Formats: sequence, C-alpha cells, structure tokens
Amino acid sequence: MAGIAAGGAAAQSGEQAETATARSKVTVPEDVVMTLLGSRDKNLRAVEDLLDADVHVRSNEVSLSGEPAEVAFAERVFAELIALVSKGNKLNPDIVRRSVAMLSADHNESPADVLTLDIVSRRGRTIRPKTLNQKRYVDAIDDHTVVFGIGPAGTGKTYLAMAKAVQALQAKQVNRIILTRPAVEAGERLGFLPGTLNEKIDPYLRPLYDALHDMVDPESVPRLMGAGTIEIAPLAYMRGRTLNDAFIILDEAQNTTPQQMKMFLTRLGFGSKIVVTGDVTQIDLPGGQVSGLKVVQGILDDVEDVHFSQLDSHDVVRHRLVTDIVNAYDRWQAEQDAGQQRNGHRQGSA
Repeated sequence: MAGIAAGGAAAQSGEQAETATARSKVTVPEDVVMTLLGSRDKNLRAVEDLLDADVHVRSNEVSLSGEPAEVAFAERVFAELIALVSKGNKLNPDIVRRSVAMLSADHNESPADVLTLDIVSRRGRTIRPKTLNQKRYVDAIDDHTVVFGIGPAGTGKTYLAMAKAVQALQAKQVNRIILTRPAVEAGERLGFLPGTLNEKIDPYLRPLYDALHDMVDPESVPRLMGAGTIEIAPLAYMRGRTLNDAFIILDEAQNTTPQQMKMFLTRLGFGSKIVVTGDVTQIDLPGGQVSGLKVVQGILDDVEDVHFSQLDSHDVVRHRLVTDIVNAYDRWQAEQDAGQQRNGHRQGSA
C-alpha cells in the first residue's frame, strides 16, 4: 500500500508540474526574422540569456515554455522586439538588453516607442534616446523652459541636449545655439597653461565641438560660428548678456559656484530655452567650494517651468564596463559616508 501511495503521489506531483508549465508560440513576420535573430543569432542568444522562459526558434515561429508569468513576459519582449524591427530599426544585443530592462521595470512606456524617438539624423545616423530616463529627459526639454540633466558620465546628458538644440535650430524654433561650460577642470588653472587665451580655453570646450560635429556637417560649423548662429564660449563670457531666441546649454555645471549658476540662469531671454547638465559626483572646484549644481535644486524645486531630470548608471550608453565602474564608485562613496557618520556618532558620544 505504501508503494502504491508513493507512486500515486509522484503521479500527482507530475500532473501539477505539467499544469504549472505554460506554452506559447509567437509568429514572426518573415521579412523581419533575420533582423530579429541577428547575425549568427546574436540577438536570439541575448534574449535567451535574459529570459527565464525556454525559447526555441524554428523558421519564423518562436516557441516559449516555462512558468506562466515567465512565458507572458517573454511574449511581451518578443512583441516589442518585433515592433522595433518592423519599423525599420536595427537590432543588436545592447538594444535587446535595454528593452528587457525597460519591461522588467514594469513601466507603462513601450520600449518600441522609447527607442524609435528620432531627434536628429545626419548621413544615415540617427540620434535617439536609448533608455526610459533619457526619453523622459528629452520630453522634459520639449515641455519646459529650463531643464537640469543630472547624472554620471556616459548617460547622454550633454549629447541629447545638443541634439535637441540642433533640432530646434533646424526647425527654426530658435535663431542660435549657445554652448558654454566653466573653465575649471581637475584643479588646473588657466594661467598656468601654455598658449594664448583661446588656446588655453579650447581644451575645456573641445567635448562640445566633438558632439556638435556628430550632428552638423563639419564643413558648415565654421560658417555657422562665424555668423553667430552657433557660439561656444566659457561661462565667464555669459556675464552681462541677455540671450533671446536661443537654445542655451551649460555643460559641466557641477563646476559652477552658486553665484555663477545664478548669473547663468538669469541670462534667459524671451523665446529661449536653457538646459543645464552635470555630474555632482565629479566636482573640480578648488578649495572645497560649494557646487552651484548641488544647491540649485533646493532653490528652484518649486519654481514653475523648471524641471530636474535624474539619470543613473542604468542610463549609461558607453561601454558596459562604464556602468560597473559608476556603480562601484557609488558603493565606495556610500561606504565612505557611512564611515564618516559612524565616526561622528562616536565623537559625539565621547
């Protein structure tokens, strides 16, 4: 009897396991199958690594099996990827990972909508947001007069702002683009650098030139700069000006003092838009000066038509190792802060 009972229990357990397994099939349009799978099935392997459901592809049919929730999630992923490639977009493992990450975060936004928002195109290259936070940042620039983009290196803060500036200029929403950043880096002083004033300043502004050349024909940049349509200058050159009908970007704003930040923001004229970008973890101000970017949110948080967009390591669009580096430094900083707090408590107790 005991043997019969054990066999019956095993059979019942097998029935439950069979019931718990869900199966589904997704039919892929034949004209997008190769793009979906990728060269040598690279995209498919990326999907398989990221999904808990089992994935099998035969011809243009994708078979999914696993727990019901796993299969349902896999169906959403494949639906989004098919929508992406059906719109003529290229697919690669990085886009696959970003799409799965967006869906895993359980937001209402569709990865296909986020990753197909074109800003500017030049010579077959299109600039668009690659993460949900980047799309929200771009949308905020459309919807507000003053926007702050705050986040670590590689999150596209400046690059996307530059793209929106070029888009606004091309659409004749503004008459000129003004790009500026403070000439303070890693404790260096301009007076100790060799060369003329322009030669000393140029290295600080070079990243802005590089981004601009990605979006505007390089041969037209000198003409536009000569006409004043595009201006790239140190922050000190903004003092005393009122900037009308302009798209103004302040980059590396963590290296402004509160007084410089106030000076810059009050340059805003009619028909203009300001975007301020910076990383509060990389402040190079000498002598422990307070960063204007660190205090400005507390000052302007309740001011209408001013928006603060926060980006983080999930929005890094450089080499994947950059994300790991940013996270490692964040953990280290958190440990340092916690240690300082503990030491403060000990000293207070003593």
